[in-house]
Amino acid sequence: MSALLASVESVLQQGIMLLGKLDGESYRRKNSSDGSSLGAHYRHVLDHFSCVLDGIPVGQINYDLRRRNLEIENSVTAALMATEDLMRRFAALPLEVLRKQCLVIYSVGYGAETDQAVASNIAREVAFCIGHAIHHYAILKLLCAEKSMELPYEFGVAPSTLKHLQAQSTH
Repeated sequence: MSALLASVESVLQQGIMLLGKLDGESYRRKNSSDGSSLGAHYRHVLDHFSCVLDGIPVGQINYDLRRRNLEIENSVTAALMATEDLMRRFAALPLEVLRKQCLVIYSVGYGAETDQAVASNIAREVAFCIGHAIHHYAILKLLCAEKSMELPYEFGVAPSTLKHLQAQSTH
């Protein structure tokens, strides 16, 4: 379980590295393809981690109740502060919390009239947030490449993919 929390720190550290490469204009500028911004994607990542922490006390994680804080979406400084706060909060979690059962609410059906609640546990939801972050990091990497901003090869690549590629290169 401690490896899971170390992975949270690692993926959020990657976010801090990204933020260190961006100026405010690049961070908040909407791209022409879909109207999103680097800041919108990054804020979305942080929102999911926040939902997990917010849901622990009540045993219910509701990803539909994301904060969508526009300051985090538009300010590199606010995003950095929010990332550091999440890192502190996850580092302070007792390991036994990860074993707790929870209900997860997440609208996944278009046109569905009611939310679905699914049984899960905190560790599983933390793992989901890590994978979700990596997925959005891949999108961020593509958006940065359009702006001629280079990021490390590993940024936005799943750990399992990196391990697979490493194993392939040794054969």
